[in-house]
Amino acid sequence: MNEVVTAGKRLLLVAACALVDADGRVLLAQRPQGKQLAGLWEFPGGKVEPGETPEQCIIRELHEEIGIETDIPCLAPLTFASHSYDDFHLLMPLFICRRFRGIAQPREGQTLKWVRPKQMRDYPMPPADAPLIPFLIDLL
Repeated sequence: MNEVVTAGKRLLLVAACALVDADGRVLLAQRPQGKQLAGLWEFPGGKVEPGETPEQCIIRELHEEIGIETDIPCLAPLTFASHSYDDFHLLMPLFICRRFRGIAQPREGQTLKWVRPKQMRDYPMPPADAPLIPFLIDLL
């Protein structure tokens, strides 16, 4: 059951990951032109598919979007976002990952950038992502 209707809006479950490099920087991806919220910066991740856990979603999305490999034990739940958009309500667990394999490469037309948490506010983000920044500033 991945889609629930609440208060007249569908509930969308999306999982995201704060991928942290050895220098304490977090990877942000800029949404490409042609996509909803194009030009905004976000944490890698995506829609949780039927039969998939949020952790499995992160592992799949990191591989598909940026060529990074990781494992479930390397994903630690950090916080979550709950945000109402015009036509749906988004619920997004945010995981943090410090152990991964590979070099992040844009595979879906997006731009990638490693950013220090205190500088993340300089990058316009979707309304659901921006409130997550303080958790990363406090942690890193």
